[in-house]
Amino acid sequence: MKRRLISAALCVSMVGSLLAGSAVSTMADEIDNSDITIGVSIWSSTDVLGSQCKKILDAAADALGVNVQYVDQGHVSEKVTASVDQLIAAGCQGIIICNSSDTEMMSAINSCNNNGVYLAQFFRIISEENSPDIYELAKASEYYAGAVHENEPENGEKLVNILLDKGCRDIGLIGWEQGDATWLGRWEGYQAGVEKWNAEHPDDQAKLSDPQYAGTTSEGGAKAADALMAADPDLDALIPAGGGGDPLQGAIAAVEKAGKTDSIAIVSTDFLPDLGERLANGSMAGESGGHYCDPLFAFMLVYNAIKGNYGEFGGTFNEINFPYLFVASADDYADYEKYFVDQLPYTTEELAEMAELDLAGLTEKAASLSIEDAAARSAS
Repeated sequence: MKRRLISAALCVSMVGSLLAGSAVSTMADEIDNSDITIGVSIWSSTDVLGSQCKKILDAAADALGVNVQYVDQGHVSEKVTASVDQLIAAGCQGIIICNSSDTEMMSAINSCNNNGVYLAQFFRIISEENSPDIYELAKASEYYAGAVHENEPENGEKLVNILLDKGCRDIGLIGWEQGDATWLGRWEGYQAGVEKWNAEHPDDQAKLSDPQYAGTTSEGGAKAADALMAADPDLDALIPAGGGGDPLQGAIAAVEKAGKTDSIAIVSTDFLPDLGERLANGSMAGESGGHYCDPLFAFMLVYNAIKGNYGEFGGTFNEINFPYLFVASADDYADYEKYFVDQLPYTTEELAEMAELDLAGLTEKAASLSIEDAAARSAS
């Protein structure tokens, strides 16, 4: 009799669980896309990179028939954390966020947990090594959907190698915000590239300056470039590491004003709208970028989380690696311009199809994006 009672209790529990699961699934299925609002907390939706991100996100929102709401937070810590609360208060069921330090993510995750709002990072990932407690918080969360990010050390090393291969040996470095995880990853790559070069070329040594910090403004980039040129008259290269594109524009203007365009090569991350012309006239020596679709995949993560398509997130940490594109000449840039500037790399139909992919398929789709991939799909 006792066994029968236990079995009955278990059956009731199992039926209850199944019914609850069915109810959750039904609720998710019943969410009409027109009732979904996804928030975007972004450093700027109007600078070079931010405006490109906004363009692809708006296209995705239109393709799926969902709403999107932006908050520009200027990479100011208190504004970053406040932006999450602002988007939650506005009724967003999911949020994607960048820039976001690990400590800012702790506040963001807690706010989303408390309010049942899904959250994903773009251009960023919480460091398991440097912030283990925050990483575990994200992993345990039922609402942290994951992180979409690039391999920044690899990016930095490839960029500095463009300069080294062009004969540059005295390189000035411009960062944007001290302690920013993406900046630190790129810096690691620049240093690794120079160290490998020096180990392999004992009679042809290169050096990399300590960084000057520019923030995320054109004025900051110009001041940092001026300081580096004043400190080292033999400077033959600059790396404005990033920050949305505006610091790079300021650094280019400073080099042009100093009359050193022919003697100082510049590489950076975040494609400028006139990059093809600059590669042709020599004001840029190379660049990595084309990664404005990175937030698109964070957007798709959150969309599927809201729809109930990706199941439970607690106990997992999802990450999607997104590839950089590299150009070192005007010819390199021509096809990029054709398939990423003159048009978006995905059509409305392809964006709608992307939203139907499972997590593994979405991850694979992100990894496959390239100039060749976009060209092949455009031709089909």
